[in-house]
Amino acid sequence: MSPREALKIYFCYDDFRPLQSEIVESVLTGRDTLALMPTGGGKSICFQVPTLVMAQDNPNKRLCLVITPLIALMRDQVANLEARNIHAAAVYTGMSWDKQRVALDNCLYGPYHFLYCSPERLESEEFRKRLADLPIGLIAVDEAHCISQWGYDFRPSYLKIAEVRALLPDVPVLALTATATPETIEDIQDKLGFRAHNVLRKSFHRENLNYIVRRTDNKPEQLVHILSRVSGSAIVYVRNRKRAQELAEFLHTDYYHAGLTTKERNERQEAWTRGDTRVIVATNAFGMGIDKPDVRLVIHYDLPSHLESYYQEAGRAGRDGETAYAVLLFDPQQDPAKIRKRIVDTYPPKEFVESVYHKTMDFLQIGAGSGLGHRFALHIDQLCHVMKLPVLQTYSALHILTQAGYIDFEEEHETQPRVQILVPRHQLGDYNLSREQEELLDVLMRSYSGIYTDLQYVREADEVGNHQSPITNHQLLVSLAQRGLITYIPRSIGCSLTMTNERQTEIYLSPAIFEQRQARFISKIQSMLEYAEQNQFCREQLLLAYFGETDAVACGHCDVCRSLAADAVR
Repeated sequence: MSPREALKIYFCYDDFRPLQSEIVESVLTGRDTLALMPTGGGKSICFQVPTLVMAQDNPNKRLCLVITPLIALMRDQVANLEARNIHAAAVYTGMSWDKQRVALDNCLYGPYHFLYCSPERLESEEFRKRLADLPIGLIAVDEAHCISQWGYDFRPSYLKIAEVRALLPDVPVLALTATATPETIEDIQDKLGFRAHNVLRKSFHRENLNYIVRRTDNKPEQLVHILSRVSGSAIVYVRNRKRAQELAEFLHTDYYHAGLTTKERNERQEAWTRGDTRVIVATNAFGMGIDKPDVRLVIHYDLPSHLESYYQEAGRAGRDGETAYAVLLFDPQQDPAKIRKRIVDTYPPKEFVESVYHKTMDFLQIGAGSGLGHRFALHIDQLCHVMKLPVLQTYSALHILTQAGYIDFEEEHETQPRVQILVPRHQLGDYNLSREQEELLDVLMRSYSGIYTDLQYVREADEVGNHQSPITNHQLLVSLAQRGLITYIPRSIGCSLTMTNERQTEIYLSPAIFEQRQARFISKIQSMLEYAEQNQFCREQLLLAYFGETDAVACGHCDVCRSLAADAVR
């Protein structure tokens, strides 16, 4: 079966989009490949098609391991593949080990072609051992810029991919990203252990997307004006949760941020995707992996810290090829000072970082030489209150300590509900249980084999009790816990800290960890400011040059191009 036949049979497309065919052919020849494609360029086809072709030729290479940090994307792609009668599974944080084992068994013994996993799963030694037995023919790394310490969204868990490659030495890797500077491109290939550098890229030029900067000292008024002038679906990006809620209330619409429950996030994203909600006000937690081509307008109310995130977020507009707008609101009097303050907030002094390390260890009661491998729930507000630390800089210090390898700090880590049944099954008849309580206990006993011996992660509440509502299930679990029949730990959202080293009496932050990254962050801040402040050069030309496309021509339709054209006419 040829790649085009697979594309037609499984996905009902007659031909590939630009660059997809070249990427597929590179993968099928067994070459490590880095593919740079703008948002909406069709990255998933680039690993799905070659996997299905390889599966026809060699059943022992029928499985693609897809590594992505986006759980919502995993679920969507698994559902979409299953709808096409292509078997796929996903393994991610919060799943019980029993369910992970079933998914891995299906991939080993069943007709499965795709296994999606979060990078954090690669840190499990048991999970890595299972991978070595699977018929993996390709490793696909989504959001590959996360592996680069020079990228804007570095995630230490991505570095574990190199260990997986060592377990599967003959398996090629396809790295995919929509945003990478020339320096990041080199770093991705080095960190993933490319046998030979091989980069395929599609121009980041977007003919239909109009980049605009609006100078204003009254952003709310300008926001309302723009939304009234441009019809259709819109995203308004802001820097923090408080502003998201306040601005959504001002606009009488929905907001989205990482502090919402999974259920709330899903409901709000789905309402916006369906068109029930026209405008959504969101932090950068929103948008990764969304499949909505008809977004007409993306507005940045606050300046992002770097052009990588700005380009990616702005690129969510107009993926259907129709005219769309990416508007940046810029206050020349206040925004430069605000964005420069992020330098101190993001890279506080070394002495402060060291102080946060020791105060956090004391707060968690971890003694010198101990703690290795232990995971702790970490309430940042409580830590900062007790230890008298500033919140923003403390977050940044914990991320720096993660990059330095002392800890693994996860922001907004969501823990699933956990349940253990304390009463033997044959004794449950001694209790006067309601029908609903009996049904719920029966579901738990049938679904989780180790629930009598230890706390087990259970699925979201609306899935536990068959047709029960989430509120009813939660209340039932609480009532059973109050009667001593079960131990119940409800779902929670918070931060977590895992000790990747035992507690040190002294820590060392090397220049590579601190000064060099700080200098690069300052450079990124400056590039973002220059983009917003200047009014002499085409906005798209500046963006493309930042990503290494130095031969681009002026777009002709950004605010600068239009202004220059109007001046020429005069």
